[in-house]
Formats: sequence, structure tokens, C-alpha cells
Amino acid sequence: MAKTVAADRSGERDTVAGETQSMTAGGALLARMKALGVDYIFANSGTDFPPIIEGLAEAEAKGMELPQALVMPHEAAAMGMAHGYYFATGRAQAVMAHTNVGLANCALGAINAATDHVPMLLFSGRTPTTEKGRLGTRTVPIGWGQEMRDQAALVREACKWDYELRFPEQVVDSIDRAYAIAGAAPRGPVYVSLPREVLCQPCPADGLDAPASITPPALGLHQPSIEQAAKILAASKNPLIIAQRGAGSDAGFAALAAIAERHAIPVCQYWAVKLAIALDHPMAAPFDPAALIEKADAILVIDSLAPWSPDIHELQPGCKVIHLGQDPLYSRFPVRNFRCDLAITADVADGLMALDTALSAADVDSDVVEQRRTRVACDNKSARQAAIARAKAGNGSPMTKDWVSLCLSDAVKSRDASILSELGAPMAPMALDHPRAWYQEPHSGGLGWSFPAALGMQLADRDRLIVATMGDGAYMFANPVACHQIAEALDLPILIVIVNNAEWGAVRHSVLGIYPDGYASKTNRMPLTALSPVPDFTKVAEASRAYARTVTDGADLPDALSEAIRHIEENRTLALLDVRVRP
Repeated sequence: MAKTVAADRSGERDTVAGETQSMTAGGALLARMKALGVDYIFANSGTDFPPIIEGLAEAEAKGMELPQALVMPHEAAAMGMAHGYYFATGRAQAVMAHTNVGLANCALGAINAATDHVPMLLFSGRTPTTEKGRLGTRTVPIGWGQEMRDQAALVREACKWDYELRFPEQVVDSIDRAYAIAGAAPRGPVYVSLPREVLCQPCPADGLDAPASITPPALGLHQPSIEQAAKILAASKNPLIIAQRGAGSDAGFAALAAIAERHAIPVCQYWAVKLAIALDHPMAAPFDPAALIEKADAILVIDSLAPWSPDIHELQPGCKVIHLGQDPLYSRFPVRNFRCDLAITADVADGLMALDTALSAADVDSDVVEQRRTRVACDNKSARQAAIARAKAGNGSPMTKDWVSLCLSDAVKSRDASILSELGAPMAPMALDHPRAWYQEPHSGGLGWSFPAALGMQLADRDRLIVATMGDGAYMFANPVACHQIAEALDLPILIVIVNNAEWGAVRHSVLGIYPDGYASKTNRMPLTALSPVPDFTKVAEASRAYARTVTDGADLPDALSEAIRHIEENRTLALLDVRVRP
């Protein structure tokens, strides 16, 4: 039996023959995450962090491998970077925040991650329970001021699972369970609160580098459902595919392109947050699904939270609807009542590849397919030409958002690039053709997402050109001073394009959508939407030694983009363009 030895102030124990070695629970927590595959901890530290910081130093002194801990000046940036890093790698990362106040700043990022099915490990300290007599007890007044009866309630609705670490020997089991649940479909964030007294205690160090003790279940394929879906689509005269969250992988992207091409099925990317099919594909349909839904007798919905708007779009009687995704019914959302005749639970790429195989063997009327192909391809080509023509017509002073999109697309087309758009440059006029080309803000609408998410993507892939385009309001929501500091500190040379219309444009459009002929529509200045006077955002970027330029004339934009990208390639620092556009 191991000999019991009292803990000293560092949390270590003296070692004697036959005794299990130990380290602080804070250090053990970090070491375990590394063993599970966590590369980075995006951390904003506070007075609850002494055992975490001591654990970092202890592990370094003992030669233990840990995730790289990065200092985040704001928790929203930490959440956005973890989000973007997952998009680039498919690996869940960790965020650590300071008690309830830090966790409150994480809540918006947790909502975004949950909506986007992004797994991450979210931790925050918990104010000590004890007032004296224990290592880690309360030592400053905020130990009382930051106490909550239910701290996890701040993020519980957005997290799949939450727990409070109660004993140091729970570290391995708790972190293994958290990591497995985050990675199990439907994927999403999990939360663990970390009381300071527990982290200060000694924890067994044996087994911290062992393989995971819990493995998340892999989604399977229900072949009869795949075959039924193939039969429905093969027998349809006017089938339609709606995809909002991409095609899952390179293989899924190729499978969806093949399905659309071979069977002449239009693919509508309504409010797309990821690219599912190349925009110049003959079957890439316009972004408004109204005309397509009106005629469709079968619809395949691929991983779409809201594939259409029931108040605007109405299915024709008898239309069969198939939903495919890791959570095809989106069970986290209380109200989501889209018709579903067949639900297929599967990872999107696996489901599309299986469906491609099943459709290839299905009985299809080739004459119907060819007639449809000619009509759909012609309609799609006309719609795309019109979108590009509208964009070109927006080259003025001030310019339109569509012109910004067209110029940005031209600027990156020969490069390995990803564009993240948050109420920024719209997708329609662009020439995007690969699955990592486009990422739009989550449908939860937590603003300030694209700037830190772009930083996370750049951290994961330093050779890729990462572009974050956003509205002026979204830029301010991103805590830009914090994000620019991170970009400089970590050498993350992204391109920021602010599409600056000096207002909450999304709010204006929402008002006009509900009251097109109302009083607000007739005002020169719509109430509660203006963001004037416009700050000089270039000064914010220049404060962190970034390249920055304001562009007011559309004719200057192509050269400005080329110059900014050249700066990134030659100097490897962030570049920002403040582009003034029409309201």
C-alpha cells in the first residue's frame, strides 16, 4: 500500500519507495488534455489560476508535455479562436476563463459553438468555497463577490454536459468524459468548473499520458434509409437539395458535386455558413430558394438548421422532405417544425458518399434528367451572370458590398485561401470552389465571431491566406484591441476587410422586411441603426503595428487588396482595409 504523506504548500508529496508520485491537480488537468489531443489552451487568467499557473511551471520542470497555453486578453477572443481552430483541424481545443465573470464573457461564444456543432472544452475557475484553513481558500474580497449558487447556469443551455471537479483524483476520468461527450454527435461544447482548493491538492501522476479511457461513438449509416432516400430522389421530377453547413469533408464535397451533376439536381445554399458546392457548378442554384421550393416534389436537406422560411416559402402538397446530418432534427432547438418524411442520422460526408452510391444504382428516367439538366443549368447560369453584373455595377464611391465581394474573390482566386464573413462581403458574386473557401457567422448571431475565428484558423494553418470580412458593428463587437494584440503577439497575419456602412445594416433590412412601407422605411435615418460618427478603424490596427488603409472609391479596391495581401506575404503581419460602402 502506498504510504500517506501530508501535502506541502506546492501540492507535491515526498517520494518514498513504492509510493505513487503526484503533482498538483492543476498540472494533472493540463497534462491529461495533452494526452487526449488538445493542442492549445486559450486562457484568460484570474485569481483562481494560481494552481493552473503552478501546474504549468511544475510540468515544465518535470519535462511533461502540455498543451500550449496562450494568453487571451478577452474571453470572447478565446472562444472564437477555439471555434476557428476546430474548423481548420477538426480537433476540439480548450478555453479557460476566470470564475463567473470570465465565464459570462464566454457565454456568447458557447452559444455560437453549440449552434455550429463545434466541440470544445470550456473551463472556468470557481470561487473558493472555504474562507480559511485550506490551501487555495479565499484570500481577496472578490472571493466573496464572485460566488454563485449555480455558476454553470451561465452556459448550461449552450453546453452538452457540465460538471464541477470535486476531488483531485477525478481529473483523468472527468476530462476523458468531457472530451468524449464534446466529440459525440451532435458535437458541441462542454463545461467544467474548477474550484481553486481542488486544483491546489495533489493528484496521482500515474496514467496521465495513457490513451483515452472513453471513446465517443461513431455515427453509423442506416442503409435502408439511404436506399429509401435514393428512391425518392430518383423518382422525383423536380428534386432540390438545400445545404447550409457544407458537405462535411473533401470527399463529401466531391460526392455532392457528383450527385448534383449526374442527376441534375439544383443545390441551393440558403444562408450558407459553409460552402457545399462550387459556385460555378452548373447545378449551383441561386441563394433564394423560393422558386425552387415552389416546384419541388422532393427535397434533400443537408445539415440545415433553417432550410427555408415557413412564413415565406410553402411546400407544394405531396413534396417529400429528407433531412440528413449528425442531428437532422436539431433537437437542441425547442421550435423547429420543418416537414421531415425521412431523417438520416449520419456524418454528412459519409451520408453523401453512401447516397451517391445508392443513387448510381437507382432506377432513373434519363430523359427526365436530361430535360431538367438543360433547364436548371440555364437558370443557374443566368442567375450567376446577373449577380456578377450587379456587383460590377456597384463600383462607385461609395461602393456596394457586392463589388467588395467580387474584388475580394478575384484577389484570392489563385491562392490557398479561406474567407470568413460576418455580415461582411456576401457570397453570391464570388468564385468559390473548395470546401474550405467560405465560413459565415453562426446562425445564433453572436457578433464578434469572424475576427477571432480567423485568428484560430491562421494558428492552425500558417501557410493559408485567412480573410475575415465583417461589418463595422461586428468589428467593434470583436473587441478589436484584444484581437489585434493577439495577432501581433502570435504572429497571425490575417487580412481584415471591414465592410463599413456606418450602421446596423442587418437591423435595417429586418425592419424593411417586416414594414416595407412603414414610417421607418421613409426616414432618412432609421432609429436605432446608425453607428455614426464612424471611428477611424485604421488607428486601432496601427496601434498594434498592423498595416491599415481606408478605401472609399471602388476603383481603388482591387489595388488595395493586392497591396494588403502582398504586405501579408512579405511582412507576415496583419493587414486591415476599412472599406466604405453604401448603406
